[in-house]
Amino acid sequence: MLAAEPGSDHGYDVVGHHGVDASRGGAAGLTALSARARSLGMGVLVDVVPNHVGVATPAQNAWWWSVLTAGEASPYADAFDVDWAAGGGRLRLPVVGDDDLLPDGGIGHLRVVDGELRYHDHRFPIAPGTLVEHGSGPDAQATHAGQHYELVGWRTADDRLNYRRFFAVNTLAAVRVEERRWFDDTHEEIGRWFAEGLVDGLRVDHPDGLRDPVGYLEDLAGLTDDAYVLVEKILEHGERLPDGWRTAGTTGYDAMALVDRVLVDPAGQEPLDALETSLRGAPVDWERLVHDRKRDVADGILGSEVRRISREVVGGPDAPAEVVDAVAELLTAMPVYRSYLPVGREHLDQAFAAARAARPDLAGTLDDLAPVLGDPEHPAAVRFQQTSGMVMAKGVEDCAFYRSSRLTSLNEVGGDPSVFATGPDEFHAAMLERQATRPHAMSAGSTHDTKRGEDVRARISVLAEVPDLWAGALAELLEAVPVPDPGFAALLWQAIVGAWPASPGTDYRRRLHAYAEKAMREAGNGTTWTAPDAAYEDAMHRCVDAAFDDPRVRRVLATLLDTVVDPGWSNALSAKLLTLTMPGVPDVYQGSDLWEQSLVDPDNRRPVDLDLRAEVLPALLGGVTPPFVGGLSDSGAVKLRLVATALRLRRDEAHRLTGYAPVGARGEAADHVLAFDRGGVVAVATRLPVGLERRGGWGDTELDLPPGRWFDRMAAREVTGTRVADLLATYPVALLTREDS
Repeated sequence: MLAAEPGSDHGYDVVGHHGVDASRGGAAGLTALSARARSLGMGVLVDVVPNHVGVATPAQNAWWWSVLTAGEASPYADAFDVDWAAGGGRLRLPVVGDDDLLPDGGIGHLRVVDGELRYHDHRFPIAPGTLVEHGSGPDAQATHAGQHYELVGWRTADDRLNYRRFFAVNTLAAVRVEERRWFDDTHEEIGRWFAEGLVDGLRVDHPDGLRDPVGYLEDLAGLTDDAYVLVEKILEHGERLPDGWRTAGTTGYDAMALVDRVLVDPAGQEPLDALETSLRGAPVDWERLVHDRKRDVADGILGSEVRRISREVVGGPDAPAEVVDAVAELLTAMPVYRSYLPVGREHLDQAFAAARAARPDLAGTLDDLAPVLGDPEHPAAVRFQQTSGMVMAKGVEDCAFYRSSRLTSLNEVGGDPSVFATGPDEFHAAMLERQATRPHAMSAGSTHDTKRGEDVRARISVLAEVPDLWAGALAELLEAVPVPDPGFAALLWQAIVGAWPASPGTDYRRRLHAYAEKAMREAGNGTTWTAPDAAYEDAMHRCVDAAFDDPRVRRVLATLLDTVVDPGWSNALSAKLLTLTMPGVPDVYQGSDLWEQSLVDPDNRRPVDLDLRAEVLPALLGGVTPPFVGGLSDSGAVKLRLVATALRLRRDEAHRLTGYAPVGARGEAADHVLAFDRGGVVAVATRLPVGLERRGGWGDTELDLPPGRWFDRMAAREVTGTRVADLLATYPVALLTREDS
C-alpha cells in the first residue's frame, strides 16, 4: 500500500515509505477501509516488501535520485547495497540497448534536457558542477562521464552489475533494512498503522532476500507489538520453518503442496512417467534438470551476484575464475532455498558434498571456500545465503517447472514435481505437526504467484486417474497439430484442458496465447525472452488456435473434457474444503470463491466479477443449497456456498477448530475419503473420484464419526448415520458440526 511507481498494478515497486499510495486511496482510504472492516468484524492484513524499492523511474524515488546525484556522498548511499569499488566509484545502470552502444564508447540517443540526462524516456540527474558545455551546447557524452552513475548495456546486468536487486529485476534495488536506521525509516508508516489500530497483521514478501531474516522479524515484532506476521517463505519437501522465528508461519505454499498431492492417484505415476519419456526421448531426471537450470541462472542472469560473492570471498576486486565457478556450483547444489547460519548448516554441507561429487576438479577451491561460507559472520557467507534462494526460484519455478510435463498440477510454487502423490496418513501426520507447531500459519490454494489456479490444477490432477485416456488424446492432438517440442506441447495442452471454460471465446483465446508465449519462453528450450524463435513460437501458437478452429482437435478435447471436468470439480471442492478447515488460516485469493481457472500471471490478476457474487451470495446465506450440476457450465455456486459456510463457521465458532484428529473410514472405498475432526467440526472430502466411480461408488463404506449428534452445514441437514454414501449424497464434500456439544 506504500507509494509505488506511477501506474503500478501491484505495489511491489515502492518508491516512498512515508505514506499510503495516493492512487490506492492514500491515508484517508486506509482509514476508511479499516473502519469498514472493523464494522464487519474483520481485520486488515497488509503485504509489505522490505527487501527492495522501485527504481524504474528514478525521479519518483527520492533516495535513489539522491544516490545517482551524489554517489557515495549521498545521505542515502548506505541505504542501498552497492559495491562502489567494483564500478570504479560509479553505480552501473543497465539501460542501454545494443543499437545505442557506439563504437567510440559513447551512447546513442543520449541528450541533456532541462538540466537532466535523457536516454529515450529515461531521466537521470546531473551532479552540480558536472554539466559539460561547448559552443554548440551541452555535451551529453562528456557530462555522462562525470556522473556518479554509468549507463551501460542491458546485457551488463548478467555479470557486471554492482548493486543488489530483487532476483534479476534491474528496476528493483535492494535496501539494507538490517541496519536499524533504514529499518526505522522504511517502516515509519507501517508503525503508524499499528499505533493507530488501522492494521492487524503483515505478510512479509521475500524474507529470504534479507541479510538477516531472523533479526528483521525481531525488529518487526518490536514495531508491531508482536502482531500477526506471516512470511512468504518457500519450504522444500520435508523442510521445516526454523524454530524461534517471530512469525505465525508461512503464507501457505507448503500446505498447498500437501492438499494438491493427497488428491493425486499414485497409480498414475508409472504410466505418466512412461509418457513423458516417450515425448522427450529419454527419462526426465528431475534432479539433473534442476541442477542444470540453476547453473544456467548462476552463470547467466544472476552472474553479477555470483561475482560479488566471489569478490567478498577473496577480499579484492577480482576473483579467480575457479572461485567464481565453485561459488556458482555451490549455489546450484543448495537443496533448499537458503540457510540461516548457524541454522541450516546441514544444507550447506549437502551442497558442498554435491558440488564435490559433480566437480572433482574444483576440490581444492571448495576446500578453501568451506570455512568462509560456513562462517555466519563472513560477508561472503551472508551474501551467499541471500543469493541461493534467487538461484533456486529462477532456475526451478521459472524454468524447470516449464520443462516437465508429466503432471503439471504438481509444477507449483512450494511443490516438488518429483513428489507425485501424498497418502492420507502422511497428510494427517503433517497436519498434526502443523497444529502443534504453527496452528495459525496460512493455508493457500491460489495466489498471485501460482502457475495455475487451484481449479485448473484440480482438473489436471484427474489425468493421473486416466493416464491411458490422456496418452491417447495427446497422441491425437500431436498428430493433428505437429510441433517441434512434444514435451512442451504436453504442458500446453494440459493448460488448455485445465482452464477450458464453459464458453470459450476471443478472450480465452487471447489468454491462452499469452500463456503459451510466457510458458515457452520461461522454459527456454526452443525460444527465450531475449532471443525469440518465431518458427518455434508459431508452431506452439497453432495449438491454441487449433483448440478453437480445428474440428478434429475440438472432438478430442470434448471427449477428454467429458471425462475429467466433473472429477475435476470434485477435486476442487475437496481441495477447498481441506484448505478452509485444516490447521491454519485460509487464504481465499481473489476470485477463488467461485471456480478459479486462471493461469500464470498476469492472467491470475484479472478483475473479479464482484457483482456476480453479490447476486448469488444472499440466496446461499439464506439457506439455499444449490445443486451440483457438473459439466463445463456449472456455475460454481456450490463452491461459493462452501467458502461462505466455512468462513462463517471459523469466524463465529472458532472454539470448534482448535485441535486435529484423523477420522478413519471402513469399507471397500475407504481410500477414497479423507476426513478429520478439528474439535467438533469434521471435514469430509472425496479423493480419487474416477476410481470411486469405477468401483461402483461408496458401497458399504462407513466413516468412523465420533459419537454425537451431527449436522452437515453444506447440505443443511442432520446426519442420520455414518455411511459415506449418505454423508456425501448431495455434494462430494461435507462439513459436519456436532450439535450436542
